[in-house]
Amino acid sequence: MFKPVGAGALVLLISMYISGCANIIPPGGGPRDSLPPKLVIALPKDSATNVHTKNFMLSFDEYVTLQGIQENLIVSPTVKNTPIIDYKLKNVTIKFKDSLEENTTYTLDFGKAIVDVNESNMATGFRYIFSTGSTIDNGSYSGRVVVAATGKVDSTLIVVLHNNVNDTSIYKNAPRYYTRVNGKGNFSFKNLAPGTYAAYVIPTNFSRKYDDSTNYFGFLNNHVVVSEQTKSDTIYAFEEVKKIEKRIYASTNNKDTKEDKRLKYQASFNNGEQDLLTSLDLTFAKKIILKDSAAIKLVDTNFVSKEGYTLTLDSAATKLSIGYNWPAAEPFKLLVPKGSVTDSLGNTTAKSDTLSFYTKRETDYGLIKFKFPNIDTLRNPVLQITERNEVVNSYPLTSNQLVIKRYKPGSYDLRILFDANKNGVWDTGSFKLNKRQPEIVIEIPKPISVRNNWDNEITVSW
Repeated sequence: MFKPVGAGALVLLISMYISGCANIIPPGGGPRDSLPPKLVIALPKDSATNVHTKNFMLSFDEYVTLQGIQENLIVSPTVKNTPIIDYKLKNVTIKFKDSLEENTTYTLDFGKAIVDVNESNMATGFRYIFSTGSTIDNGSYSGRVVVAATGKVDSTLIVVLHNNVNDTSIYKNAPRYYTRVNGKGNFSFKNLAPGTYAAYVIPTNFSRKYDDSTNYFGFLNNHVVVSEQTKSDTIYAFEEVKKIEKRIYASTNNKDTKEDKRLKYQASFNNGEQDLLTSLDLTFAKKIILKDSAAIKLVDTNFVSKEGYTLTLDSAATKLSIGYNWPAAEPFKLLVPKGSVTDSLGNTTAKSDTLSFYTKRETDYGLIKFKFPNIDTLRNPVLQITERNEVVNSYPLTSNQLVIKRYKPGSYDLRILFDANKNGVWDTGSFKLNKRQPEIVIEIPKPISVRNNWDNEITVSW
């Protein structure tokens, strides 16, 4: 803290400091400067009360510059117009465009905006505080934001506080306060005015309102009552409506050549081997129509039809799946007669196709023995095995052990879904309709590795 001095003496002191340092040339060599810029003088001083000016100056111990000020600066409470921020030599100046509210504590959080000129050391987390009243508010609130569907964190999100706790406020009004979510999913508010607030999670945007249900959003069912020791919360972010990616299908017109009109597809087996754990998929370049599904047959090498297989066309009408309880290491044929599948214009395959393949061997897979020492089966847990952030298999857990006799070798990530409605899949939340929170997923931080022809024993805890 600095010894209080008169405003005129403080301006003179700043002028002497700048003029006395402006022509100093730092000596060459020596250790690299790794220290961030340090505030030496502020006008008004940091944490000053009864402030009635709209112009401020911060002076640092070395030459500074500003980077990404629009992205980094957070002014609390929020203001209608962003203050004008400028810099020169060792000084940063701030000029508010809006009138300041009476008896209000203001904070300016510069994030990573202030850096020194020579070594680009950041004054990370630098905050300047003042009050237009006689006291500095010291309310605080902190917590964590988790993406409900994955258990991961998203540092592009922000947490907003509304002192108007009406449900429509998040759609119509700018928040009273907001703060960023860091790389670990944590958030923290300081110097809050005491009171009751509604807390929400939204993406970083100019309006700081919830205006798109396909974006991440989160809310608390209870209001936040701010004091010096406000309890922390975990807020779960979710997409209320899944964003649908538009698919572009190959067009057909009369100018296409005969070869282009022919219906083409790719089979999902690899090197003539069919995975025991998945369906055999035929993926077409165009939307298809099953003209004669009975003609498509799964047969053995003597062309004797198999029993119990299924044919399923996906919702996009571009993938035909043949489901079967595949035995290991056996030969099969799939018969696709010409004309059994067409596109909307009646184009079909160039000829009748016979696809020959073998199923994989048992030794191509690994056995997994899972143990869950701290699982709570009353919460309807479901083990989700993921690969490249996509769920590839789900297994409801009814005890603290699970054995999977066949699993494809590879590296996988694990999640635990707490399946409130017992339907086996993650369900999103809804704020506007019934204030329903999303189902919760916990991410298991350590990936697993499955080896083929091996009993893989894995203990999962969190």
